[in-house]
Amino acid sequence: MANGTASPHENGHGSEHDGVMASPSSISIACTPTHEVSRPPHGNGASRARLPTDTLPLQGRVAIVTGGSGGIGSAVTAHLASLGAKVVIGYVGDPTSANRLVSEINSGCTEPGPRAVAVESDVSDEAQVKLLFDRAQLAFGPRIHIVVAAAGVQDPKYPPLAATTLAQWEWVFGTNAKGTFLCCREAANRVVRGGGGRIITMSSSTVASLRPGYSTYSASKGAIEVMTRVLAKELRGTGITVNGVAPGPIATALFYRGKSEERVKAIEAESPLERLGQPEDVAPVVGFLASDAGEWINGQIIRINGGYV
Repeated sequence: MANGTASPHENGHGSEHDGVMASPSSISIACTPTHEVSRPPHGNGASRARLPTDTLPLQGRVAIVTGGSGGIGSAVTAHLASLGAKVVIGYVGDPTSANRLVSEINSGCTEPGPRAVAVESDVSDEAQVKLLFDRAQLAFGPRIHIVVAAAGVQDPKYPPLAATTLAQWEWVFGTNAKGTFLCCREAANRVVRGGGGRIITMSSSTVASLRPGYSTYSASKGAIEVMTRVLAKELRGTGITVNGVAPGPIATALFYRGKSEERVKAIEAESPLERLGQPEDVAPVVGFLASDAGEWINGQIIRINGGYV
């Protein structure tokens, strides 16, 4: 199973609502000193507020983004890089999009060494997930601060439960639920402790909307939501926060696949804001959760859907 390419995610797993690559003009990458921002003690909001104004919130931190070369994942990758993070882009299949994004991020920097690398990694494969983390540490050192598990797939046929084959179910759960489990387990053992550690998962607003045709997909995302909340409690005392984001309809390749133009317009009309979301609507929320400012949010699922549900 690939993380977003094959069927519901071109080229392996794309990021959950896979799709449009950010263009070079849409990415503003800040090149900053490589030292890590010193973090104030827990609960000292006043000290945090007095950090130098020229300090980027994720300066000197390392982030892994699975499904990071397409759709929401590429927007998240570019946004984290713009906040100062060094990024490891997990992808599956054709490396073109991942390599393009790496080039866009690295081309804007003058400091020595890369700020982004791409690593092929099928999140449904335990050995490949471990290798992804190994490669991240090889590229940027032993301290991994942020893991965003954005890889995911969805069956473009939208079969009802009664017509879903075991192979279809295993494919969706293998990438979405198992893949997130493997990434979260590795992150729980490797992300820095003592403050600044962040694990962010990707659910879906379909968990709340309960739409026909999404039974397997929504169930896989429901599993992710429970896993996220429980892991946040299990990591008590580590300073690591664990949260999930649950986008609604987002204009990506994954969303459009298998839908008629009429169906797309109907979904747009259901939103109180009368439009589809964009990957860039989701990325800043992930960036906030990854920052020190988001520390007091833990064990939560944030629905990002414009009021869709």
